[in-house]
Amino acid sequence: MTDGAATQVAHVLVAADKFKGSLTAVQVAERVTAGLRKVVPGLSVEALPVADGGDGTVAAAVAAGFERREVEVAGPVGTPVTAAFALRGTTAVVEMAEASGLQLLPAGEFAPLTATTYGSGELLRAALDAGATTLVFGVGGSATTDGGAGMLAALGARFLDADGEPVGPGGAALAELASADLSALDPRFAEVEFILASDVDNPLTGPKGAPAVYGPQKGATPEDVETLDTALAHYARVLEKAIGPKAAELAASPGAGGAGGIGYGALLLGAGFRPGIELMLDVLGFAPALERATLVITGEGSLDEQTLHGKAPAGVAAAARAAGKEVVAVCGRLALPPEALGAAGIRRAYPLSALEPDPAKSIPNAGPLLEEVASHIARDFLA
Repeated sequence: MTDGAATQVAHVLVAADKFKGSLTAVQVAERVTAGLRKVVPGLSVEALPVADGGDGTVAAAVAAGFERREVEVAGPVGTPVTAAFALRGTTAVVEMAEASGLQLLPAGEFAPLTATTYGSGELLRAALDAGATTLVFGVGGSATTDGGAGMLAALGARFLDADGEPVGPGGAALAELASADLSALDPRFAEVEFILASDVDNPLTGPKGAPAVYGPQKGATPEDVETLDTALAHYARVLEKAIGPKAAELAASPGAGGAGGIGYGALLLGAGFRPGIELMLDVLGFAPALERATLVITGEGSLDEQTLHGKAPAGVAAAARAAGKEVVAVCGRLALPPEALGAAGIRRAYPLSALEPDPAKSIPNAGPLLEEVASHIARDFLA
């Protein structure tokens, strides 16, 4: 170790997120460990894959010792999918992307106006049925912009049009909403601890709302964005008639716009909002693992401006810096200058692009490249 730490027995904590499109967080930890040990055989390495509440959150929880539970639910376009949540004791980690994620749509296909969060509601109900009294609800990576209406419908809410018929699935159909009845929502939500884990603080609608900011990522055209924003604003007004001013307050709250507005649905169910990575580090047992570490390696596929706004590496680095631990990062692509890395608490970043600048070659070979990068880290910090 550098800076006088060589007298300590090195113990490396690998707390990295996935490299989206190439390696899971578990695989990142495995490859980094292998690369470190090529240089320092027998090195003590502890792997704690992390996630910020988006896709990969359940996998990170399972890697930390939670039990994986699977259930069949409605996918984002209504077809059945097998979705998982993670359970340890009475704590469940539920990831909306498992039921309503963009990755569940056929490649290149989107359903910005009609994708539903109904399956996410079914997944939450399954976690309650399994005995969970603490629900950690990770949102991100969604295919949906329905304000959580589908999720609420799966949990007992009724959203009716002027003819008294249920409105169709998806955000656009909420323009036809005439009345909302939340009286039959699953009563267990009044008794459990329900925590919304999200790395976004957007409100439901408006220039910084879910449709405007995230709709285009889900295939929404400018016209679709306008349709969805108008429909969600109408949805909030109808809910205000049903349950009072709280509906409008929550629509404007930080996190309401998370994952196409499912954050709003969660807040209506009584969820408390916490930054995703901060909450997930608590759930995964990061603090005791950090205490044991002499060097922390974090990372994700792209270290860029977004990383600094609540993504996993920034959360890991902030906690490690507060504990006086040195942090380095691995990534596929580096788009942050050294001063930004330093301000985030990251001593140095090691991008795969330094070894293979062509993404078409780097992505399919991310595993071996990551091992090589980890060998460089070992030589620079551990040898």
